[in-house]
Formats: sequence, C-alpha cells, structure tokens
Amino acid sequence: MSNIPENDSNVLSKNALKKAAKAERMAAVKIQRRAREREAKKEKKRQRAEKRAAGELDEDDDEEAKRKAKKQKLQFGGTVVVDLGFDDMMNEKEIKSLTSQLAYTYSANRNASFPFSLIFSSLNGRTLERLESVGDASYKRWANTKWWSSGYEQLWNAEESSDVPTDATPATPETVARPENTDASDPIPASEIPSPKNDIQTYPRDKIVYLTADTEEELTELLPDEVYIIGGIVDHNRYKNLCFSKAKESGVRTACLPIGRFLASLPTRKVLTVNQVFEILVKWVECKDWEEALYSVIPKRKFQQGGKSNSDANIDQPADEDTVAAQDQEDLS
Repeated sequence: MSNIPENDSNVLSKNALKKAAKAERMAAVKIQRRAREREAKKEKKRQRAEKRAAGELDEDDDEEAKRKAKKQKLQFGGTVVVDLGFDDMMNEKEIKSLTSQLAYTYSANRNASFPFSLIFSSLNGRTLERLESVGDASYKRWANTKWWSSGYEQLWNAEESSDVPTDATPATPETVARPENTDASDPIPASEIPSPKNDIQTYPRDKIVYLTADTEEELTELLPDEVYIIGGIVDHNRYKNLCFSKAKESGVRTACLPIGRFLASLPTRKVLTVNQVFEILVKWVECKDWEEALYSVIPKRKFQQGGKSNSDANIDQPADEDTVAAQDQEDLS
C-alpha cells in the first residue's frame, strides 16, 4: 500500500507559500517602520521642547516652523474629477499602478497652496477592491475628497447624484445588504452598491473640460468656475482616442495640456500619469506659467533621446503601496 498522500486541493504550492510568507514579512516590517516613525516624531518634538526651554532653539528654525504653521491654504475654486470608468480595460498590474497614482494625486492636492476640489468618479470593481485592501482602506480617510460610484455625468445631472464624501463610510461590497438567493462568496455587482445622496454643485456642460492628448484644442488657462476631468487609466497606449471619444459622447469639451507649444524639445511621447497631469494643474495655479509648471513636473528623463521613456509604455513606473506609505504616511491617512 502506498504511503504517498492523495493530492489535497487545499495544499498551497511552493510559490503560493513563498508569497504568503513574504506578505507576512512585509506586514511586520510595515508595522515596525510606522512604530519607529511615530517614536522619531515624538523624540524630535521632545528635543525641540527642551531646546526651547533652554533658550537654545535656533531663531531662524523657530520662525520657519511658525511660518509653516500659520501658512493658510487658499481655495482656487476649481474642481478636478478623476474618471475611474475604465476598470474593465486594465489588467491587475495596471489597476495596482493606477491606485498608487491616485494616492500621489491626493498627496499633491493636500500639500498644494491652492488645492482643488477633488472628486473620483465611477469607483467600482477591482479599483475599489484594491483601494479597500491597501493601508487598511486609508482612502476613506482622505480629507476634502469625494468618491462617486456613478460617473461624472452627475456633474450636470443633479437628480442622479451619488456623492460619497470621505467623512462618511463609502458603500462597499462588505457593507451592502446581499440580494436574496445569492451565494455569500459571489461578489455584489457595482450596480447594487448604493451611495448616500447629498447636495452637490452642478455645472453647465460648457464649463466641463475633459483633458486628453488626442485633441487639438490646447488648454490656455485654468478658471475657478470650471471642472477638469482626468482619465483614470493606465493602458500603455493600447487605446487610442479613448478619453476623447468618451468626452464627445458626453457632450463636453476636450483640451490638452500645451506641452507641444512650451516643450517643443520633448522627444518622447507626451503621455503622463494621472498624478503628473494633476500636479501640473496645481503648479499652474500657483505660478500661472505653463512652461514652469510643465518643467517642474515632467521627469527630466523624458527630455533625453534614446531613454526608456521612448518606449510605448511611456508612463512613470508608479510605486507600490509600501513605497507610497513610506513616502508620507500622514498624507495617506
């Protein structure tokens, strides 16, 4: 009689076991790192208090700290919407890249001198699942950010509004009552996930601009009473005219950043990540100069002939969730 056990479908493969062990190590490292960061901040605060009490605090440092503390953020008035309605057109790696870009977008807005009103529309599917799984669903704690499960069309259709403010708990597959006669393991369709109704500002359709590189109309300035839509997709240039066609079907204007006019020497494809486009808008509001805004955000490697950025996958390689968390934990919570 053979002593070899029968195949057990519940036994993990060596590769799966390695991945599970790595995930456990990464989780432990993350907890330790955050504990060290908290202790370092406490120690720095304690040392500063001791120096102040002893009259040893550098006067310039003290004035700089006071200046930063008193710096008041000024509301530009403009609104930026990131259209996440392309969930089914990306693979898992691209979904992961996109959610990292969303984190950087929020961080840029949080640190901006003139922040925008920031909205993420069409949140559902794997993008929602990914955000739920990263940082203990830290996206729910992003201040001054709205999440909509429906599309950007509610910008002019108030009666169809499904605004999900971040000071409330967004509806997720875990918080929705499951329809009858469905198995507990089956995912709930996005259409079944409701959102609380709230009053939102609506706009004339001619005040809404979809930013896309596939249009000939250049953006000349940003206006506080307009809404600018950024396509939330990582596609490595697979889909041509995607955002342009969607904007035309919606009946909204299109415009591109004036990269060709101000950066004529840029040898690579003029394709940017979601957060880079947003950071350029933020910088323009601060300086009112497209050339300065573009040069300050677009990676310098894109100005070099023969570099990796000349490939079809001409987008910045986004950081994974651990890099995002390490970048600035306060920005993501």
